[in-house]
Amino acid sequence: MRAWLELVRAPAALSVPGDTLAGAAAAGRSARPGLAAASVLLYWAGMALNDWSDRKLDAKERPERPIPSGRISPAGALGLAAALTGAGVATAAVAGGRRGLALAGLLAGAAWAYDLRLKHTAAGPAAMAACRVLDVLLGAGPRMRAAAPMALAVGAHTYGITLLGRAEVDGATPATIAQALTATGASAALAAVACRGGDTTGRLGAAAMIAGYLATAGRAQAALRADPDPEQVRQAVRMSILGLIPLQAAAVAGRGRFAQAAALLAALPAGRWLSAKVSTS
Repeated sequence: MRAWLELVRAPAALSVPGDTLAGAAAAGRSARPGLAAASVLLYWAGMALNDWSDRKLDAKERPERPIPSGRISPAGALGLAAALTGAGVATAAVAGGRRGLALAGLLAGAAWAYDLRLKHTAAGPAAMAACRVLDVLLGAGPRMRAAAPMALAVGAHTYGITLLGRAEVDGATPATIAQALTATGASAALAAVACRGGDTTGRLGAAAMIAGYLATAGRAQAALRADPDPEQVRQAVRMSILGLIPLQAAAVAGRGRFAQAAALLAALPAGRWLSAKVSTS
């Protein structure tokens, strides 16, 4: 069981349900748990497919991963990726109707394109960011334009994480660190724009969440300027993945949905504990 949890980066899925919650809040509509479940299934599918696609490279660079270590067969990983993709798209269709089906289909297509063709190209970070943009829009329903700033905030953050992820083996260069920090700053600014329409209490709550996001992701990335070796990069990636949670909570709190924001934040301690047990990157 542990090998399968490692394959899909199970703890990182705690950063996923907040996408659809943030999209729903930004669009002013009720959150749909089924869409959050669909997002998790598609995320796990992408992680399994990622390891299947990278199995030969991982045999050289990360032999401890489930496929090169022999704990999971390539066929098993590919089969799981396909099954989770189908389950995720079907769940989105049930929860979100035709629009949910269409967006989940686009999201699944973007994830497969990233893993199979785009990951190791210059377009890779943008393709990964597009996946999370679509995930936020999945929660927005017909009011996608209203959720666009928050979707772009999540996308910008994901762009920075993807850049850092490329440095997990060899360490980060000053240029990579600067680009990641720039993406994090852009994400915070876009989140602030997305949350400006709420009441005073909501705006204050959103500001606190954005500050927490910068303290979680931004601080871990800034620390790489002093120590950019691979282990520190992996730690920065882990913290940046978890940093999505307060970013998503900003959108939710900004619309006065403090109970949902608190529920999202409650996942942070669990995420930190689980990421120490099972790799998230």
